[in-house]
Amino acid sequence: QVQLVESGGGSVQPGGSLRLSCAVSGFTLDYYGIAWFRQAPGKEREGVSYITSDGTTYYGESVKGRFTSTRDNAKKTVYLQMNSLKPEDTAVYYCARCRFGGRCAYIVAPDYDYWGQGTQVTVSS
Repeated sequence: QVQLVESGGGSVQPGGSLRLSCAVSGFTLDYYGIAWFRQAPGKEREGVSYITSDGTTYYGESVKGRFTSTRDNAKKTVYLQMNSLKPEDTAVYYCARCRFGGRCAYIVAPDYDYWGQGTQVTVSS
């Protein structure tokens, strides 16, 4: 069955870096776009980044210039490199599969059909 499993979360000081991984199974990653979302306590889920099946990337305004999404189809894994982390980046991060295949128009939750369980990222001094 379709599965997405996030890893790489943890605690880091402001200004630090983390790399999240999203390992997928049950479908051919080559044909799908993958997004990253995050949700902080008491806040709505926020679209962070999206990488299309051909590697084009899109980012939310709050993370542009700091976060980078990449993919390795051979390893069936999508990555989110997070640099210059801020306390406001603290959240549970989820990866999700575009329900339309290679290209979703927006980083909004209804456009994604399968989700991982999430990984906690905490940025604090």
